[in-house]
Amino acid sequence: MKFQPVLLLLAAALPLGLRAADKFTVTVTHDLAAARPAETIVIPFSEVRQRIPDVLIDHVVVRDAKGKIVPAQVTNFNPDERPAKYDELVFQHDFAAGEKTAKFTVEKTSEPVPPFPAKVFARYVPERLDDFAWENDKVAHRMYGPGLDTPAAGKSRMISSGIDVWAKRVSYPIVDRWYLKGHDAYHTDTGEGLDLYDVGTARGTGGLGVWDGKNLYVSANYKTWKVLANGPIRAVFELSYGTWDAAGAKVSEVKRFTVDAGHQLDCVESTFSIEGKTEVPIAIGITKHKTNGAVTKDQKDGFLSYWEQYPKDGQLGTAVVLPAGECGGFAANSADNLILAKAVSGKPLRYYAGAAWDRAGEIASKDAWNAYLSAWVARLNAPIRVQYSD
Repeated sequence: MKFQPVLLLLAAALPLGLRAADKFTVTVTHDLAAARPAETIVIPFSEVRQRIPDVLIDHVVVRDAKGKIVPAQVTNFNPDERPAKYDELVFQHDFAAGEKTAKFTVEKTSEPVPPFPAKVFARYVPERLDDFAWENDKVAHRMYGPGLDTPAAGKSRMISSGIDVWAKRVSYPIVDRWYLKGHDAYHTDTGEGLDLYDVGTARGTGGLGVWDGKNLYVSANYKTWKVLANGPIRAVFELSYGTWDAAGAKVSEVKRFTVDAGHQLDCVESTFSIEGKTEVPIAIGITKHKTNGAVTKDQKDGFLSYWEQYPKDGQLGTAVVLPAGECGGFAANSADNLILAKAVSGKPLRYYAGAAWDRAGEIASKDAWNAYLSAWVARLNAPIRVQYSD
């Protein structure tokens, strides 16, 4: 025991690079020549714990190749679990065109790491009839809850599982402020953007239903909600929908949204429970509006897009993207343009949905919007690879 202080002094004198338990290197590679802005890098926290056994979630940082701290977050989808089992360490990197490799260091710190500014946000909104709203630094959305289908909703009463779009021209969070403004006020742009989109009982941007070739059978408003992660880089939440009759099949759904900073599109995973069948045909929709919008149906890249003009409020692009090989064609009804897929009971159906507003200053035309979507598909088809070393 008398040698312990000496050993501690020797350990403290060792260069950081020789302390294997204090840090490790992450190498991220990909095969695209194009830029990949806001690429989300996910490390299982079990990997972090294996390499830094005693690390705490508030005592870990990620540094880039120049030593600069990179904003990061740790997710914990089951915070009541004992002992705690954290899920993932999440951070992002802007790959420049031609940059196919990036290196990072994950390090244990002696002091707590302050939270990074939030770029994503999701919450239940009881003060507005059980809305559920979410946003990143590009765009905001909401869906409708049980309170909207009650007498308390008055003239606003509605049954809809469509996805609304709120157009932003600022990168900071706006959801709380806009709800504070009041319903009519956030339909006017005072410099941050506005709610210009009309969903009604249609599908909005990425709502879905069971499709029998002629009719679309849709759920009512969501029944329950659960936030699993809430920034600063990634928000994850689930909305559950009660059983509805879909052409003779009894169907219920849980929707999981993954919202990452820097992206126009969110990842949606819909898991269906289907009584008496193993699969059903699904149609994911984009609402038609009286704006003479331009529809693009891209079978090769598996996306449906819509570019429309608002007389006073600019132009808006909306889209739904399916993974490679999942697009089963296109259809339409009186309310929506539709992209088709199949859902297997108990297996998540993954797709991507989102929007871009020209007055945000980044995507200003139909061609630019479709180019963004094609680039998104290219990224999906060429995922990053992550390797670890001491």
